[in-house]
Amino acid sequence: MARCCFLGLGVMGAPMAGYLVKAGHDVTVWNRTTAKATAWVEAQGASSASMAETAADAVSGAEFVFSCLGDDPDVEAVYSDMMASLTPGAVVVDHTTASADLARRLYAALADKSIAFVDAPISGGQAGAEAGQLTIMCGGDEAAFESVAPVMDCYAKQMTLIGGPGAGQTAKMVNQICIAGVVQGLSEGLAFAENAGLDPAKVIEAISKGAAQSWQMENRWKTMVDGKFDYGFAVDWMRKDLRIALEEARQNGSSLPVTALVDQFYADVQVNGGKRWDTSSLITRLKR
Repeated sequence: MARCCFLGLGVMGAPMAGYLVKAGHDVTVWNRTTAKATAWVEAQGASSASMAETAADAVSGAEFVFSCLGDDPDVEAVYSDMMASLTPGAVVVDHTTASADLARRLYAALADKSIAFVDAPISGGQAGAEAGQLTIMCGGDEAAFESVAPVMDCYAKQMTLIGGPGAGQTAKMVNQICIAGVVQGLSEGLAFAENAGLDPAKVIEAISKGAAQSWQMENRWKTMVDGKFDYGFAVDWMRKDLRIALEEARQNGSSLPVTALVDQFYADVQVNGGKRWDTSSLITRLKR
């Protein structure tokens, strides 16, 4: 089993680190809020789970270092603190959804220290993390990916090496671009059905096995109709991800008119108190 470190114990990182322990790895964790790290260690009930007071202490001696943080500035701050303590030959995996530019810069900086870096943003939300069923999009060298894949397998449903440094982050942008349009379309369809006096349940039964089918439809239509929006990925996080995608689009010359529009719709949801609602709350704009 491997000596692992996990940096960041949010709603995604905490269960992911827990699966590493369940798989038999030695895991040292660090979190900016020490109380969370303490509670996590206690919840594991295993001698192979421990915490460190600093990120630098946490990564010392680790073969595999995983991070799941907030945004580019968070990643840069934590990596600045811990980079000098990394062991040559280690593999560093960042599960944060961040910019492809940052991933490429970290890859180059760590390569100079004989340390491999894989950008590996995740999809599946809190439910996927808790079930150990995440989709992981990876960028980096094939050798580093092949080395860490058996370790990540304990919390993954699907892992794909997309390409070189930054490719994982760019693929995650594609994921979020696609989701934005699907959720808006589903919101409009459900609102339209209700305004037309149709039974949403019967409509979904009729169309969910045809061309309109989607994960969002299968898993979110009922809670959207019921006005319940505490089932996963928060609007604040989605807006951060769409901001990154729109910035990348400006750099590579892509036109994302629907994504830009839905991003502004999410801004409306934030203004109306929905910062922590899940992304399916787009429908609230149409039912006011």
